[in-house]
Amino acid sequence: MNRFSNPCCSRRTAIKIGTLGFGLGLGDYFRLANASETRSTDRSAVLVFLKGGPSHQDTFDMKPDAPAEYRGEFRPIRTNVPGIEICEHLPRLANCADQYSILRGISHNLADHSIGTSYLLTGNRPTPTVQYPMYGSVVSHQHAAVRDIPSFVSIDRPLGGPGFLGPEYGPLSTGEKPQHGLPFRVRGISLDDGLSIERYRSRAALAEDFDTLFRGVESLDDQVRSMDRFQRQAFDLISSPRCRDAMDLAKEPESETQRFGKHEFGQSLMMTARLVEAGVRFVTVILEDWDTHQENFNELGGRLLPPLDQGLSAFLDRLNQRGMLQSTTVLVTGEFGRTPKINNKAGRDHWARAMTSILAGAGVSTGQVVGETNDKAEEPVGTGFTPDDLAATFYSALGIDPKMEFDSNVGRPITLVRDGKPISRILS
Repeated sequence: MNRFSNPCCSRRTAIKIGTLGFGLGLGDYFRLANASETRSTDRSAVLVFLKGGPSHQDTFDMKPDAPAEYRGEFRPIRTNVPGIEICEHLPRLANCADQYSILRGISHNLADHSIGTSYLLTGNRPTPTVQYPMYGSVVSHQHAAVRDIPSFVSIDRPLGGPGFLGPEYGPLSTGEKPQHGLPFRVRGISLDDGLSIERYRSRAALAEDFDTLFRGVESLDDQVRSMDRFQRQAFDLISSPRCRDAMDLAKEPESETQRFGKHEFGQSLMMTARLVEAGVRFVTVILEDWDTHQENFNELGGRLLPPLDQGLSAFLDRLNQRGMLQSTTVLVTGEFGRTPKINNKAGRDHWARAMTSILAGAGVSTGQVVGETNDKAEEPVGTGFTPDDLAATFYSALGIDPKMEFDSNVGRPITLVRDGKPISRILS
């Protein structure tokens, strides 16, 4: 049994950086993390979350022979793997299909955004008695990063919490997504007991950019410098050249910017690549607005699929070119799929009985399709897979035992993934 004591600690924001916007107080984060067991490993993972529930039958599980009211407007195209076809609006991903696996026929019955997200990002059905940790918290617990780099970063905002693992394993959230041509700007820092950095002489300078912040840290008043060593560690992280460089997209050549795209998603994945290269163990990236109840095909073809295609293909190519796909596991998923039949607003509604996810990188056998749905993409052929199985597979690819147990205050040990089993065909 994995012995773990869940420390009692306030989640007050000890240090809050405007656009860095860390979800935990950084002083609290370091204070708690210092008490935890340190693990050394070179494994990393990335979650690309397609928030809102992407249409499986219009992306990676197309049904060109279904009636028109089911198959929709898009046509399949061939990939670089014989026999595998995906949507015509994903040409770049079609050309690197050998770098990922498509998992079709995932099925559950929680067609609600909130609880569906919780289920997909923990591998356990939500329960009022146990708060399960999301993937990034588990990876952060098992795979510690180096001292001046956070283990778990969520670009923009967190999608869930650390659950029973405790707050030190929550994400450090950037607070917003990177914008092409704009530096990260720090709007303010809040300190323990309501102290505000705006009270100090560096107030105006903090609003400019990272370098301004780092200069201001050195000249803070004695009241700030008197913070305990854990809070000073937090400032050390903020001013860490490695952390700063990882988030400085201006250091990328124009060719990389063009490859990833100047849109938010491309810039977010370029930052993700830099964070993983710097030693961050888990990064979450969100691509919004997949809840296409109306104008599904206009939204997908015009606004959602092009950045997904460009950004994700560039990300996989970069990791592959730099030899990092051998140590980084990537999961791309939403919380559910969409209705097989198109509604009267040219949209598709929530549908949890069938969905598709993508896995790539370390521990994954790529260039294949695993699982199948019926001729209208309504449900799996056979038993299909559950989000529990997906979680068990993701953890196994990362070298984490999905059946490890943790002590708890509910009178029994808690299993990391209670019901799921690893999907052997996905694992390398």
